[in-house]
Amino acid sequence: MAERFCRRCLAKEMPDAEYYRNMYDYILHLDEDIRTPEESYEKRLAACKECDSLLNGMCRVCGCFVEMRAAVEKNHCPAVHKKW
Repeated sequence: MAERFCRRCLAKEMPDAEYYRNMYDYILHLDEDIRTPEESYEKRLAACKECDSLLNGMCRVCGCFVEMRAAVEKNHCPAVHKKW
């Protein structure tokens, strides 16, 4: 039987987190000019984890990995009723 995981988990919380390492490398190396401050980033991710549109680390509204969208300060939640 395949291993099951939480449908509303972030990519880093999934069993194959190693697969997503390049995404985290990208986030870590974003220019400070465009990166979301850490406190705001964590708040954004917390809002995403409460959202019914989060599925396997991806936003079902736009198809992005929420960790990447949230990491860039100018980005916003793509939902009609924005969470952040």
